[in-house]
Amino acid sequence: MDGVPEPHTGWTFLTNHARVLAAIAENPHARIRDLAAHCRLSERAVNNIIGDLARAGYLSRTREGRSNVYTIDPGKVLRHPAESGLTVARLLSLLVQDETERITPADTGRAHGTQ
Repeated sequence: MDGVPEPHTGWTFLTNHARVLAAIAENPHARIRDLAAHCRLSERAVNNIIGDLARAGYLSRTREGRSNVYTIDPGKVLRHPAESGLTVARLLSLLVQDETERITPADTGRAHGTQ
């Protein structure tokens, strides 16, 4: 997971659970250390979130050698009543992008003619 984003303060649109799930979707072989750096969370927080997601059935862990490989259940429905019927696959389709499609702040500035 290259290109670790800058730290952020203030509120955000996504929960840490959604952020970790999206990071795992991008790289199911990622180490907790890498997930933590990518999501700007502590390793302990990421480990706890992975435990929450596993206990709720959103993902499973398989040991391969000294590493974990994560498998996400794309058909699992989101928990909040306001998202009833919305699946993990649908959420991830909005959050996970191919790197060629990812828009950076520099790209946005060029698109609007500010650079």
